[in-house]
Amino acid sequence: MELAAAQRPKKIRIGDMLISEGVITSEQLDMALSDQKRTGKKLGAVLVENGYVDESRLLNLLAQQLNIPFVDLKRFPYKPETIKILPETHARRFRAIALEDRGQSLLIGMADPTNLFSYDELSRVLRKPIELAVVREADLLDIIDQMYRRTDEISGIAAEMEQALATTEDIALDQLETTGNAADAPVVRLLKSVLEDAVQVNASDIHIEPGERDLRIRFRQDGVLRVQTSADRRIASALVSRVKLMAGMDISEKRLPQDGRFQMRVREKTIDIRLSTVPTQNGESVVMRLLNQSSGMLSLSHLGLPDGSLKRFKRLISAPYGMVLVTGPTGSGKTTSLYAALQELNRTEAKIITVEDPVEYRLPGITQVQVNSKIDLTFTRILRTLLRQDPDIVLIGEMRDDETVEIGLRAAMTGHLVLSTLHTNDAISTPLRLADMGAEPFLIASSLRGVVAQRLVRKVCGSCAVPFEPTEADRQLIESSLGKMPGNASFVRGRGCTHCNSTGYHGRTPVFEILEMNDELARVMQKGDPVAFSEAAHKQSGYQSLRVAALELAAAGMTTLDQVRRATFGVEAD
Repeated sequence: MELAAAQRPKKIRIGDMLISEGVITSEQLDMALSDQKRTGKKLGAVLVENGYVDESRLLNLLAQQLNIPFVDLKRFPYKPETIKILPETHARRFRAIALEDRGQSLLIGMADPTNLFSYDELSRVLRKPIELAVVREADLLDIIDQMYRRTDEISGIAAEMEQALATTEDIALDQLETTGNAADAPVVRLLKSVLEDAVQVNASDIHIEPGERDLRIRFRQDGVLRVQTSADRRIASALVSRVKLMAGMDISEKRLPQDGRFQMRVREKTIDIRLSTVPTQNGESVVMRLLNQSSGMLSLSHLGLPDGSLKRFKRLISAPYGMVLVTGPTGSGKTTSLYAALQELNRTEAKIITVEDPVEYRLPGITQVQVNSKIDLTFTRILRTLLRQDPDIVLIGEMRDDETVEIGLRAAMTGHLVLSTLHTNDAISTPLRLADMGAEPFLIASSLRGVVAQRLVRKVCGSCAVPFEPTEADRQLIESSLGKMPGNASFVRGRGCTHCNSTGYHGRTPVFEILEMNDELARVMQKGDPVAFSEAAHKQSGYQSLRVAALELAAAGMTTLDQVRRATFGVEAD
């Protein structure tokens, strides 16, 4: 039964409620209260984080005690215009969301409906009787980030700049390009709004692309580019110049590509921004890669590796020496996996040195070296010096040429654990690719410990997922790789909803293929026979190809068969 309109909620002591229900013990409550005092977090969050109670059970119990509904926001058909009844500042401050306008009252979802102060303030702001529902805080924050976008604000600022340029083009352009202190300058406000919006929706890249008639700004979300706004192309020069100033780049040089970097504090997050410009026919095109330094690195256990694959990966990187390669195309998560491996290996007794271009994340306790080709500080030059720095573990950003491969393999053979990346389609083709780059087969056989190939596939939106019956072409794909249709398969697809911007997908998850070099593979490798090597690799115990791993995710309802095709295009079929 729902709470009557305008009925003020009662204060509930969550700890006492959980004890009376037999969910937690007094000792667990005491430990949670101690942790709460130390961390400053809410008691409910501490109880969930410590594993004393499941979040869904906690919220359902709270809803029962307050005689209000628990609303699963992932499945609730909310309307954007209703959500925006409550201003963003209040939604974030009070962890609340307007779910339904019932005419005489409003249904408001709250992460903590026992907070009487928040209830009173919301009643004052909305000027309507409130009916409460309890919602999951993480889902609430996701929807707030998605709904309170800055699209209108960005379009408005862009239009303001267009008007200024239409009246006094030359003077305004000079002022906009060089303004450094005027925080209210349209170009500064536009850039600030674009960055805030990108961070809010977890975009990985911002593309500023001048066209023949307009300027297009696009965000890359979940690996897919989406248009954020379009504007008059005359503002492109001002916007690009301002970004280049922030990155310490030469704004007078517009004929050559440039790279830069700067750091900003956006929405209480430290964002490292890598900037790349390239001259085009219509002006300079800019791509900004956003790296959230505040989010921290993922650990190996949070990468998404199945238990068996996780054990194999840990076994590979726990070797005292040898080379481990992570392969895949650009944007497949290779760097994330390598940094997770370094987190696992980072101990006081181990000297770890990385050679990167560029250094993406700062890792405490690890010596990181940035490649600088302008002063001839190349991978090979740094590597020759690093081996005299007495490292135990060396990370090489990428195996780019035969000389880097040679040095890396010899370092692996002489007592160092070497981690690196390589652009190959799958794990099996990687040792053969090293041979194509000039490495001797005996050196590969004796130095290479293993290869981890990976891809990222989009996850089906949990809010609009519906069962899907595979087509005849789908069945052929499944049976050619798995032998037969899995008996317990539950294929799904997303219909598209407000939660996923009508795409049917929300988020991404990795797919892995792990190849461990054993004596048999080393022996075949030395013979230089690619067919025999491939056959021996497929027979290896525990080996699973990228396509099989991706199909298993699809059969479990996590992704779609279309994503399997995209992720494993060009990969050797089983």
